Amino acid sequence: MSRNNIIIALLVLILGHSTVSLAQNGINSPYSRYGFGMMSDRSMGFNKAMGGVAQAFRSGSQINTANPASYAAVDSLTALFDIGLSVYNGNYKMGNLQQNARNASFDYFAFQFRALKHLGITAAMLPYTNINYSFASSSETVSGSEDITSSYTFSGSGGLHKVMLGVGWQPFKPLSIGVNGSYLYGDYTHSSAMSLSESTAYSLIRGYSADISTYMVEFGMQLALPLNKKKGDELVLGATYGLGHDVKNKAVRYTETLNSSSTVEGITSDTLTNAFQLPHTFAVGLSYARQGKWRIGADFEQEMWSKCKFPNNSTSGTYESTTGQLYDRTKVSLGGEFTPNAQSRTSYFKRVTYRLGGYYSKSYAKADATNALSDKPYEFGISAGVALPIQNKNIWYNAPTINVTLQWVHSNIPYLNSLSQKSALTENYLRLSVGVTFSERWFYKWKVQ
Repeated sequence: MSRNNIIIALLVLILGHSTVSLAQNGINSPYSRYGFGMMSDRSMGFNKAMGGVAQAFRSGSQINTANPASYAAVDSLTALFDIGLSVYNGNYKMGNLQQNARNASFDYFAFQFRALKHLGITAAMLPYTNINYSFASSSETVSGSEDITSSYTFSGSGGLHKVMLGVGWQPFKPLSIGVNGSYLYGDYTHSSAMSLSESTAYSLIRGYSADISTYMVEFGMQLALPLNKKKGDELVLGATYGLGHDVKNKAVRYTETLNSSSTVEGITSDTLTNAFQLPHTFAVGLSYARQGKWRIGADFEQEMWSKCKFPNNSTSGTYESTTGQLYDRTKVSLGGEFTPNAQSRTSYFKRVTYRLGGYYSKSYAKADATNALSDKPYEFGISAGVALPIQNKNIWYNAPTINVTLQWVHSNIPYLNSLSQKSALTENYLRLSVGVTFSERWFYKWKVQ
């Protein structure tokens, strides 16, 4: 990298260290209680402001990890580096409980280069899920007694992360194919505690934990169809398939009984082997672009979580791994971008790329274990942003791009409370994301005359 790019990268990494540390100490969302936790935003800097649409996007100057077939479009002289961070302010409401929180996260780091003609390789580090919450319920009268009340506290931490290596190849025009191989790892810990107002009564603590380490494989394809060579118009069709499989890791449930002086009177534990499964996933997308001017696209994604095993407390009190603990997750995205004049030398703002998008998603979180509710959890978001080229005297050669996105997201998870009344866990947050893309001409052959 050039000296300026190294300075920018160091500043981003320093900011990332401080904000990630802040995120680990802050309170996140009770939305992350379910499944493997709250799904992380999987978009990169270039498509966050476009609702995450990506299946049919391909470019030699952007890294698109959503579809590995896009790696084949990487420029022959260029190596790309991309890093992203987010900060956000959230409001969480569950029944009569409400929490405001500021938080931060590391979004991704990715590196891409061309290994051979029409063959691109990408390596990346990405968060997959996040678990971080702490809240308490208000006191409730114990059935059969007017003098004794019960209260509950809930907390959880952990999450899963991906280390990914992918390859994309264009065997012939207009077809490109690719594959991502990932190592998925992480852990989670959930705990709930019940206490009674009666001084001689016992209290109960129940915890759940697991260490996850497994693989993920995703296949992708794109068809890039030129429509108007003179204007540079192109229609692209994209699709991916993710392989579902067993995750042969253990899940543990433990129960502690404490007397009135908080001394442990008894501990029991249950262990499940081969407790989890990852879902089969499908995604398709369509984009239409005019080279160097504008681009629009739409995606549809589905993840088959309802058919995956997940640990569960049965009605008889046993601990077992069964299907049906989660919903299938679906998502529809729509977005686009516009650049007035990427080659303008007279106006900086004409070289800026302006982006807009949104999405609607059905969450996989299932808070209603009784299946009594017809309403299903959902989430939607709208976003806008810009891609700011950093000026220097050799702008054609080595100019980083800063991608800035502002996003508003709302989620709603219906559930039945302790009185069997319909309620909802709702979340609203405003997120600011910043990503920096470095384009390095590692493979340029200089000629000396």
